[in-house]
Amino acid sequence: MSLSSQYPPLLRSVEVAHFEALLERISTQLAATAHLYDESGAFPRDNFKLLHEHGLVALTVPKALGGGGANLAQARKAISAIAKGEPSTALILVMQYLQHARLQDSKTWPQALRTQVAEDAVSNGALINALRVEPDLGTPARGGLPATIARRTAAGWRISGRKIYSTGSHGLTWLSVWARSTDEDPLVGAWLVHKDTPGISIIEDWDHLGMRATCSHEVAFDNVLVPLDHAVSVSLWSAPQPELDGDGFLWMSVLLSSVYDAVAQAARDWLVGWLEQRKPSNLGAALSTLPRFQETVGQIDTLLFANRSLLDAAAEGHTPASNAAQLKFLVTSNAIRAVELAIEASGNPGLSRHNPLQRHYRDVLCSRVHTPQNDTVLQGVGKAVFTQRQQKEYP
Repeated sequence: MSLSSQYPPLLRSVEVAHFEALLERISTQLAATAHLYDESGAFPRDNFKLLHEHGLVALTVPKALGGGGANLAQARKAISAIAKGEPSTALILVMQYLQHARLQDSKTWPQALRTQVAEDAVSNGALINALRVEPDLGTPARGGLPATIARRTAAGWRISGRKIYSTGSHGLTWLSVWARSTDEDPLVGAWLVHKDTPGISIIEDWDHLGMRATCSHEVAFDNVLVPLDHAVSVSLWSAPQPELDGDGFLWMSVLLSSVYDAVAQAARDWLVGWLEQRKPSNLGAALSTLPRFQETVGQIDTLLFANRSLLDAAAEGHTPASNAAQLKFLVTSNAIRAVELAIEASGNPGLSRHNPLQRHYRDVLCSRVHTPQNDTVLQGVGKAVFTQRQQKEYP
């Protein structure tokens, strides 16, 4: 599945064509049942079974461990195709790709655990995600200590607390739980928990406007026991270590943004097809022949062209990691505007539950809630501008 540079150019081109054809087939297959998952909010197990059969669940696991060894550009292609079919599936897969892309380079995870989690993904399609957000704290990205407690005992760590917005909850095998120890200067970070550990319960409270099949339910931990070496990525509160480095943050921005750009692509395709088919009797021709609708489609395609240019450049290594937050802001803003234009052009048919456009609109709006959120992005950029000017004036 990976497209290693060790192969000669002709063979690489064949591999690329095969990979892209596979993704197109899967995208179409996922799109056929996307409305059912939107209606039910059920975890898309059949989708992940399909993805596992084609090696896509372990796409960013290193080849040495049986995975695809994909780079960011290849992971982006997969996420874009899957999200165009069913975006909740793609968002859960984004979290999987982010966890595995850098896992084997970790200096804090025990080697045996790194290998176990990777091989579980390859052999069984096992999913992992970070559970960070809490009812009182909100997202840790805005600061503060978690209320989830990891208490050291002779038998291991005892973890108690609650996590909300736990994307993929019912389908996860491994939970990376953000918590703090009970020490005076607490350890803060991630404890690895297997789904079958006693004391874990899922409270089915995810009933959102969009991205309904992500199963982002609340997960409660009641005195959950894990081994001492499962404090896999922790640091002292007085000397915190960033969860993501620059490259990791760029991966997150590119893959998350690709989900919502793909939703906008699906909305664009529906609108174009509808305009070609809709032939009002007083016009005697398809709406696609009218200049105002051609202009709207032109606006949408231009927004998507900008997104494609930004995302491809970043995925291919041409965008500094320092611009990752701005990329997320621009791509998701363009995606929302593209779907809004499709809604405006189609009117009532676009808002009918019989058509997918209203679903695309509900899904794309969810792009605003992901870290970093727009206010944080713009404030950070603005602050950097003034800091740079001050440094020039007062070196």
